[in-house]
Amino acid sequence: HEDVLNIIRKENPIGVIVQFGGQTPLNLAKGHAAAGVKILGTSPDSIDRAEDRERFNEIVKKLGLKQPDSDIAFTTEKAVNAAERIGYPVLVRPSYVLGGRSMEIIYDTKTLQDFMARVFETFPDNAILIDKFLEDALEVDVDAISDGKMTVIGGIMEHIEEAGIHSGDSACVLPPVTISPELIRTIQKQTKMIATELNVVGLMNIQFAIKDGIVYVLEVNPRASRTAPFVSKAIGRPLAQLATKVMMGQTLQELGFTEQVWPKHISVKESVFPFSRFPNVNVVLGPEMRSTGEVMGIDSSFGLAYAKAQMATGFKLPISGNVFISVHDSHKKRVLETARRFADMGFSILATSGTAHELNQTGIPARVVTKVSEGRPNIVDHIKNSEVQMIINTSIGRRPSTDAISIRQSAIRYNIPYTTTLEASRAMAEAILALKSGQWGVSPLQDFYRKL
Repeated sequence: HEDVLNIIRKENPIGVIVQFGGQTPLNLAKGHAAAGVKILGTSPDSIDRAEDRERFNEIVKKLGLKQPDSDIAFTTEKAVNAAERIGYPVLVRPSYVLGGRSMEIIYDTKTLQDFMARVFETFPDNAILIDKFLEDALEVDVDAISDGKMTVIGGIMEHIEEAGIHSGDSACVLPPVTISPELIRTIQKQTKMIATELNVVGLMNIQFAIKDGIVYVLEVNPRASRTAPFVSKAIGRPLAQLATKVMMGQTLQELGFTEQVWPKHISVKESVFPFSRFPNVNVVLGPEMRSTGEVMGIDSSFGLAYAKAQMATGFKLPISGNVFISVHDSHKKRVLETARRFADMGFSILATSGTAHELNQTGIPARVVTKVSEGRPNIVDHIKNSEVQMIINTSIGRRPSTDAISIRQSAIRYNIPYTTTLEASRAMAEAILALKSGQWGVSPLQDFYRKL
């Protein structure tokens, strides 16, 4: 705070923009305003209304929106009572942490007590936020821009991984590919209502979740999100530049940005992880952000756009060979459709005994491969011998089994495409099918924009 104020006193600017630096500038905005600094764009009070949990709950109630049930606890006993009232699974996190640090999805009281003990050791005076975790919900990111009177949506992004994976780690697709027009209209309407209520001037990002056809508001960020550059490239409009002009007093009407752009092409954002640099780190996606970068794939179909995004992360997608499948018990029925797609494309399926039994029973031929804990030759040996071209390996909870860790580390070492969620495995099957089906090419962005 003091460092920034020193610069402001030296430079004496007309005002300060706090929307383009993530969470930290928002945290500083109130103090700067109190020190007499003019904050351009969304006012510090509006930022506080979006950031402060209790004030934001009032907005949700006032607008008649839905939010996952939540509570706040300062002791382990209160946290247990709150979780039992809300109903497991719950998403828990210390308040005021960045990037989902120390955030966990918890399925039972014992794990919650252990979590509380760990957190209070590190952050003794912290409050713990407890939210109902919407299992198997679809997450949606929306970037919008407002001039205080008119709000225009830059993009609606459908996440590929389900809610509960940090939005910075999830792949996403724009425009959405599975959301109904009716739900799209609901999301558009709610975005505009929130922007108006908060009196947003500049950029805003909202994370929604859809479960059983109901739209829930997860959080509102009254700032540019990490998705703004991706959306700008996908729709061919410079959102950061437009937002800056709006903050300087121009209207969206004057800037000629008055309607949401719906591209004819599909854009996929994929996250890049540093696991190859840290071979002993556990490769598991969750509410704590692990990615260190992102890439983008664009094409006329979802399959090809997703395939290009995977290639950009460094994966070489196979079009034949063996697919290894080992999934958590609760996923065995749900992985059948993806397994069948790989079998139909001519891949051979390898699987651990439980998954293989489930596949064989439904008429999908699968060969049993030994787990690491069951002796040799095991799945890791097969990976080393180049007998596995693709891996689908899911687990539940924070700590995957020792087997899962060995499998994922081998996949990284030998650069074999792997997915740790069912949604990503379905998308990967679609990508491989698109690659097998025909020729694909590369076009400059300008060609896509011309079609708009």
